[in-house]
This record gives sequence, structure tokens and C-alpha cells, in this order.
Amino acid sequence: MENFSFVNPVKIIFGKGQIVSISDEIPEDARVLIVYGGGSIKKNGVYEQVSSALQGFTVYEFGGIPSNPEYSILMKAVALVKQHKINYLLAVGGGSVVDGAKFIAAAAKFVGEPWDILEKKAPVDSAIPIGVVLTLPATGSEMNGGSVVSHAAKHQKRFFVSPYVMPQFSVLDPTTTYSLPPRQIGNGIVDAFTHVMEQYATYPVNAPLQDRMAESILITLIEEGPKSLKNPTDYEVRANLMWCATMALNGMIEVGVPQDWTTHMIGHELTALHGLDHAQTLAIVLPAVLQIKAKQKHEKLLQYAERVWGIKNGSDENRIATAIAKTREFFESVGVPTHLSAYKLSFKDVESIPDRLIEQGMAQLGERQDTNKPVVIDILKACI
Repeated sequence: MENFSFVNPVKIIFGKGQIVSISDEIPEDARVLIVYGGGSIKKNGVYEQVSSALQGFTVYEFGGIPSNPEYSILMKAVALVKQHKINYLLAVGGGSVVDGAKFIAAAAKFVGEPWDILEKKAPVDSAIPIGVVLTLPATGSEMNGGSVVSHAAKHQKRFFVSPYVMPQFSVLDPTTTYSLPPRQIGNGIVDAFTHVMEQYATYPVNAPLQDRMAESILITLIEEGPKSLKNPTDYEVRANLMWCATMALNGMIEVGVPQDWTTHMIGHELTALHGLDHAQTLAIVLPAVLQIKAKQKHEKLLQYAERVWGIKNGSDENRIATAIAKTREFFESVGVPTHLSAYKLSFKDVESIPDRLIEQGMAQLGERQDTNKPVVIDILKACI
């Protein structure tokens, strides 16, 4: 096992009816900005619960954060924060809203051009505190310090990570997910599954606890994912799905092990260029990465095949190929297509991605830093 340092200070408040408790977590004198997305929280009762819990606080609102949080929109929120001297952010929504709130929190205190936080990795040394009411299980952003933001004018999608934007608390009430459309639930399942695979499908370092924790999340997603689509108001199923998505990217399974993230880096470029949902890009790219990098990931893919999919017979190559096929089938089964052609895209539409990655300093990707331009091209061809 590799050396590691682990801290996660986020307080999780889990369960039905827990939104009321946010008033206990926010300072009494806080000037709170509620940030949210397209307004679904005003239709499903979440907004009413949040408003009731915040009675007595000075509260402002900022809505309209899109599914790929857009820089120009977030900067309007930053201006609002400065205008009204906001000192607390409450993100109410899914991962995009939480990611957007993290950027707002950092940008409001940043000296200089805020896009530098993302493009130039300018250090974040302070941020406005954040609380979260999660309504979509997917990204795990409710329990980590990462944020991904898009810049439409530049056709870019970038990320930053800072301990200063870790939420102080996150409320996870599974009932808030009941009204989500199937597309968003399917995307969330794929997102969480791929987060685990980026940290798991690498090479062995004798970290059996992390491996089995990762495998347990994958197996639970496989078991509960289809149920969550079939029975949207099954509380226990939605609770299991929500906790899986949080555990997939809160740092627990990544400690002491190598990580890949090639799928995400290529996926970000697909979104930046063609506007695909984040999870759609992951469903396209992950099976291709596993296929092209099967030799380098040989031992862990065999373990994945046996422990997650129960594949024990046949040659090593056949077992790995079957596990990859099972992964693709699973993504398709929850409504997320796994080929570029399904989105009417060809290799010509994505051939600029390797050079775009190089421009960002990502000429060598993967857990061994051996996924270079020719390999990325092979991955993209396998995505067709």
C-alpha cells in the first residue's frame, strides 16, 4: 500500500426529513445565498423545506446553474455575493450545483482572474463556507473538495481541488430524488460506478480493504441501480444508491492506491466539444479505456471479473473481455448509451481531443502515466 494522508471533515446528515436540521449547522448571523439549478426544487417540495428551515436568516437566491456549471453564469453569482456581502452558500441540487457553489465560494475571495483557478491551477487559499442539500446521487461532490466548471466561450471544461471548498455539512435525504427523471438517475449510476473504477481498475498494491470497499460499491450499484429506475419511490433503494454515490468519491477508497482518471479527462473534452452529459461521456470512454489498457490492468481486471461479475471460467483474456462487455451492458441497461455513434458522433468529431489534452499538460495520463497521444487515439477509435 502506498503512503497517504486522509482528512474528510464533511458532516453527513442522512435520512428522511433531515433538511430541517440545516438551521442548526449555519451560523445565526449568516447572510446565506441559496444556489440551485433549473428550478425543480420549487416543484418537488425541497425549496419549501429549505425556506422553512432558514426562517430568521438573511437569505438571497441564485438559480439557473446548468448541468455543466457555466463560468459566465457562476460569475454573476460571484457578483451577487460581493454586492450583498454574502458569507455562507447553501447549494441545493445535484453535483453541478454543488460544483458551481464551490467555484463561487473560491472565486468570491480570489484576487485576480477567477478562471485561473481552473485553467492555471492558481492556488485557492480561502473560500466562503458551503452547506449542501443534495437532490441527485451521482458525483460525490457533497463530500469532497473537487469542482468541475465549463467555459462555453472557450469550449473548455476544467477542474480544481481545494480543501477550502469542502462542504461543512451535506444533507442527504433520499426522498428528494423521487421525482428525478430516469435519465438523471441512470447518469448518476454510471457516474458513481466510473468514479470507483478510476480508483480501482489500475494495478495491485496489496490494499485488500480498499479493493473490497470499492467492489462492494460496484456490486451494490449493479444490484440497486436497476431497482431505483423500476421503483423510483422505494426509499431503501434510493437510500442505498445515494450513499453509494457519496462513498464512491469521498476519499475513502482512494487512499494508498494508484488512480487512473483517463476516462474523466477524455470525457471532459467530449462535454466541452459536443455538450454531452458528463455520465454519457464516461459510459462511452470507460469500456474503451479498459479494452485498450487491458494488458496494463490485467491483474485488477481479472479480480474485477471474478469478484464483481462472478466470472471464473475461461482464459484470462476471455474473462477480461466478458467483464468489459458486462460493464457496457450494465451502462446500457440503465439507459446510458456506450458508443459515440449513438450520439451521432464519429472519430472525426473527436480527433482533436489528444492535442487538446496535451495543451493542458496532460500528455501522459493513467496510473502509470503511459497513456500518451497514440493510446488516446486508440481509445477514441474504440469508442465509436
